[in-house]
Amino acid sequence: MNVDWLIVGAGFTGSILAERIANICDEKVLLVEKRNHIAGNAYDFYDEHGILVHKYGPHIFHTNSKKVWDYLSEFTTWRHYFHQVLASIDGKQVPIPFNYNSIYSVFPLSFAQNLEKTLTERFGYGKKVSILKLLEEESEDLKFLADYVYKNVFLGYTLKQWGVKPEEIDKSVTSRVPIYLSRDNRYFQDTYQAIPEFGYTKMFQNIINHPNIKLLLNTNYKEIEDQITFKKIIYTGPLDFYFDYEFGHLPYRSLDFSFKNLKQDRYQDVAQVNYPNEFNFTRITEFKHLSGQKAESTSFVYEFPQEYEIGKNTPYYPIPNEENKILADKYKQKTKQLDNVIFAGRLADYQYYNMDQAAARALSIFEKQILSSK
Repeated sequence: MNVDWLIVGAGFTGSILAERIANICDEKVLLVEKRNHIAGNAYDFYDEHGILVHKYGPHIFHTNSKKVWDYLSEFTTWRHYFHQVLASIDGKQVPIPFNYNSIYSVFPLSFAQNLEKTLTERFGYGKKVSILKLLEEESEDLKFLADYVYKNVFLGYTLKQWGVKPEEIDKSVTSRVPIYLSRDNRYFQDTYQAIPEFGYTKMFQNIINHPNIKLLLNTNYKEIEDQITFKKIIYTGPLDFYFDYEFGHLPYRSLDFSFKNLKQDRYQDVAQVNYPNEFNFTRITEFKHLSGQKAESTSFVYEFPQEYEIGKNTPYYPIPNEENKILADKYKQKTKQLDNVIFAGRLADYQYYNMDQAAARALSIFEKQILSSK
């Protein structure tokens, strides 16, 4: 088979680059995916009860980039949706990120009022302040608040999600834990927040629906690479796999999912409820909140973090610490020696991306590295 481009991986990065090359450059692309489906971890499907579920956990699209929003809007209509998350804390379900509503839920009224007044006067209404910042404050009340959020919201969740204590992962993770000085219960505050109206899989089908794109599923690209003639390759798979694990395996965390269905209208008040301190799962997601479907039953999923084992489960989250960064950098140095390979995406970059970040990076790579060279 003769093609211009071999693209490995049919997630956001690979599919968007395939579409741009096929449509704008009018070049032929072979898109190879080792799974039995497109859309990467955003893959969704209708379960046996007719509920649209997300196979790999909830995916809520949000972005401040009009460019990314406009691009994806060419391939889907949207169901506008504002995600809300509750966390089980001290026997109550309170909004996350921790905000003024959360404070009033868990603390006595007079203390909550004092915290709200102190926080607003110190930082201003509507700001997001990390718990690390609050721990540096002179106010004992603010330090208490930061310590409370750390122990009740962050610590237990981190131990389950990452399998290590917070001090064993990069401080950038802790620094992202905010207290939102607002009564806005939305989990995201981005300009654009939505779910593809007919699902992510349908959106991806539309993205790669082009006569210049051929798709191979259930295929390890290394098994067919010598049977294909191509000019360049875009690789979005695991960075260490490309180099046959020359320097060792890059560590990831994985997830196991347990799907349930009940013959009732709703199981919980919002789409996502986190359990930082109880049980051995991290969260429960109920999908009808996302899809807006009307049905006599409801489907939901429990998420159980676990170690990543090659060939047994799926790599989800690169583990952010200095040791792993050093190992990843050794592989990244090798990528610079290859002129005809573009490495991009969460696995190839060994970096976690939100969906809009993956889309933005793909569009940028096309414009700066592919189109500009024509």
